[in-house]
Amino acid sequence: MQIFEYHPPKLPWLDIRYIDRDVIVINKPSGLLSNPGRAEVTHDCALTRLQQLYPETILVHRLDCDTSGIMVFARSKKAESHLKTQFQERHNDKLYIAEVDGWLEQDQGSINLPLAPNRDNPPLQKVDSEGKKAITHYSVLQRREDAQGKSTLVSLQPETGRTHQLRVHMLALGHVILGDDFYGDERVRRARPRLCLHAASLLFSHPWSNKEMHFVSMAGF
Repeated sequence: MQIFEYHPPKLPWLDIRYIDRDVIVINKPSGLLSNPGRAEVTHDCALTRLQQLYPETILVHRLDCDTSGIMVFARSKKAESHLKTQFQERHNDKLYIAEVDGWLEQDQGSINLPLAPNRDNPPLQKVDSEGKKAITHYSVLQRREDAQGKSTLVSLQPETGRTHQLRVHMLALGHVILGDDFYGDERVRRARPRLCLHAASLLFSHPWSNKEMHFVSMAGF
């Protein structure tokens, strides 16, 4: 079992990119939970920080604690329902940027591998033929080489939203995400100071106007 130590970043406390009567969009830093867990220490998270300023804030979707990037929150039950339906029915568009170990041979491709919880080592996930359908499309952005070795900057576009989907799919491809404390070996964990996975782009329809909203945040790696 993985031991979870939680030390959420204090700066920036909140990076709000957009706000109106229906939605709030933030750029979540790596190391901050999206929503609280059972332990008291986890109550400091993106949701509770927003609720200190806007008590009506409602969680719509999640990013892993160590994943940074764009998140949208609702400010009413009606907005929540509208946004959650978009996520459930895949009417939105999400794009992630990751830096992975080694050089990918193909410039682009798709990973179609079902995922399920790893019962022997929660909260990890694993490829399992009896698991839920999971599909990820990838495209190479840059092949790199430095003192730490070879790596690839890659864009990842998930069709599905399974727990740890991008992390496990890249592991299955043989190119674990650098800085991954869950799925990487010691060399991979030490290669970068954080998990190199960033929610760089989110497109959705505004719950009141139905106008297309598109937010972008550059990856810091």
